[in-house]
Amino acid sequence: MTAAGGIERMDTPRLRFRPIAEADADFIFELYSTDSFKRFIGDKNFQTLEDARAFIANSIVTMYRTTGLGLHLVELKSDATRIGICGLIKRDSLDEVDLGFGFVPAYEGLGYGCESARSFLDLARHDLQLPRVVAITTSDNTACINLLSKLDFKFERVHEVLPEGVTLGLYRLDLTKAPGAARTP
Repeated sequence: MTAAGGIERMDTPRLRFRPIAEADADFIFELYSTDSFKRFIGDKNFQTLEDARAFIANSIVTMYRTTGLGLHLVELKSDATRIGICGLIKRDSLDEVDLGFGFVPAYEGLGYGCESARSFLDLARHDLQLPRVVAITTSDNTACINLLSKLDFKFERVHEVLPEGVTLGLYRLDLTKAPGAARTP
């Protein structure tokens, strides 16, 4: 981890994670402008690259003030292609640390979300020694719900009712249990 709080670098066999910097504004603009990101995660209403730069400076970089927290860039280890973001976030609206992630559509469904999430859950469990992590997602985001289930998150409650009958669900993972311990045959 860096002195500023964010992880300096963390790797898996296929991926590398690093703090998001102003130089990544073009990628953040692209990712946050995808239809799936706007639909399932939130529309930041980026109109220009400058909007993405301001978001990085005023939101993403400020998350790194707390050790181990913040969204991080996910790159392919093989060629440094930027494919998404993942990390641990402390939202004002949630009591516990939240796992967040998003990928450009070309890299969805290839296991990168699971690989990324597991790395940050290991960080939460071993380095930060958090007892629990939560995640929130909309009731119509089946891919995210399936991934959270694969990671042993359990639905806890409806966090918010959104327009058009969609709800925002709160899922919780107990980090004091060994991964997979909650599974039943």
